[in-house]
Amino acid sequence: MDKKPFLTDVKTLRERARMHIEQGAVTDSYGADRQVVVRLLNEALATEIVCVLRYRRHHFMAAGINAQSVAAEFLLHANEEQAHADQIAARIVQLGGEPDFSPEGLLARSHAEYVEGNSLTDMIREDLVAERVAIDSYREMINYLGNGDSTTRRMLEGILAMEEEHADDLASLLAEMGG
Repeated sequence: MDKKPFLTDVKTLRERARMHIEQGAVTDSYGADRQVVVRLLNEALATEIVCVLRYRRHHFMAAGINAQSVAAEFLLHANEEQAHADQIAARIVQLGGEPDFSPEGLLARSHAEYVEGNSLTDMIREDLVAERVAIDSYREMINYLGNGDSTTRRMLEGILAMEEEHADDLASLLAEMGG
């Protein structure tokens, strides 16, 4: 029975590392379509930016008897979404792409909507809807990547876990408010 070597020999690894060094972290063993991954990540970046903006608005507009604690939750989520956006932008650059921070077309690139909400319950509900959109979007991206880009996949898995926490927090808040 022929056994395939587990690792490429060191000499070959060294030779390959010297080829196309201008591509930085992206080597010949990268298994995904970089252009597609960068496009998907720019859509995720737009989604995170829209979520930051919506959460920040909700933070400042929260009013009513439960407003203080809910506003604090909105601000926490906004800051965590900003951290996601920063992670995504950094990964886009690692892949040789350019993060698209342009406000022009931001909503068109985003998977989530920007809905202001009229009441505290409406705000929580809209944020929960956006989190659910993000959860499904990230799951689909993770499935698309498979083993083709394990670094991006792991990053998205971490973001997905946080989005699931956000959704759980918001669902609890909504239940507490009778909404």
